[in-house]
Formats: sequence, structure tokens, C-alpha cells
Amino acid sequence: MEMSRRVAKYRSFMPYAVIPLVCAAVFLVRRDGTDAFTLLKFELISVTGFVAAIIDLRTKRIPNKLVLTMLLAWCIIMTPKLFAGTDAAAAGFMDSITGFAIGGGIFLTVYLVSGKGLGGGDVKFMAAAGLYLGFLRTIPAVLFGTILAGLTGLVLIMLKKMGRKDMMPLAPFLYIGILITVFL
Repeated sequence: MEMSRRVAKYRSFMPYAVIPLVCAAVFLVRRDGTDAFTLLKFELISVTGFVAAIIDLRTKRIPNKLVLTMLLAWCIIMTPKLFAGTDAAAAGFMDSITGFAIGGGIFLTVYLVSGKGLGGGDVKFMAAAGLYLGFLRTIPAVLFGTILAGLTGLVLIMLKKMGRKDMMPLAPFLYIGILITVFL
């Protein structure tokens, strides 16, 4: 009995073993033409996005603690850059804030218009992800993620694996959209 509990405990952590692989992939693909600060942002959004996707798949929720961790990590890595006082730091800060507003704004609008057909965690997650992605990467990440989710939902409905009113976790698809924009 004790052995089966231990095995079950380790199985629940197995998906997180992929995190070092994701970090290594981001580093290897983006290291040549990317400055260290941007690479760090890509690493953080890749890791936190992966965790959000796994949790959303399991529970159909994105915890506020994860979103707050994303925001805190962004503040920690952004603070030294802002104190450097360069024009590039100010431009990067404004780019991040614009990404936050775009990611959060698009999803907040859908959340309000759809009568909560979209989860509040998805709104907060995409707003926080917008900080890391900036303006130019947030919109494609949203588009790739939502189109992929929509196509997957249509296929599942056609195969009768899911009903029209069933909920589907969105974070895994948003994560794929984020990865597409980070790697491309």
C-alpha cells in the first residue's frame, strides 16, 4: 500500500520533469540573437506557462498564486533594468505594459461579453504573459492559442468527445501559442 502511494506521488510530478527540457530548448534556439534580459523573460514565461497548462488540464483552473508569481518575477527582473535609466529600459517597460494591456484586455472583453464563457484565470494568465511577451508577441500568441483551441474544440465536438456546453481548459493552447511566438 505504501509503495503505491509513493508511485502515485511521483507520477503527479512527472509532467514537471519537462521543464528543464523547455528551458534548454528556449536557450538553444534563442541564445544567438537575443539579449540576456529577453532570454530570461522567455525562460520565465516558458516555465510558468507550462505549469499553468498542466494545472489547467488537471483542475480547469489557473491559480492566482501562479499569476502573482509571474507578476512578482517580472517585477524582480525588470527593476534593475529600470534603475539603469536607459531609453531601452523605458521602451522595454512600455512594451511590456502594452502587452499586459493587450493580453488582459482582449481576454477581459471576451470574459465580459461571453457571460463568463472564458475563465477569469485565463484573463489573468494572459495579462501576465503579456508582460513577458510585449506588444508584438502577445497578439500572435493569443491568435495561435485561441485558433488552436477552437479547432480542437470543433474536432472534439464532431467526434462526440465533448458537448457544446462542456468546458475545455484554454491555458494549454495559450501555452502552445506562447511557445510558437517565443521560438519564431
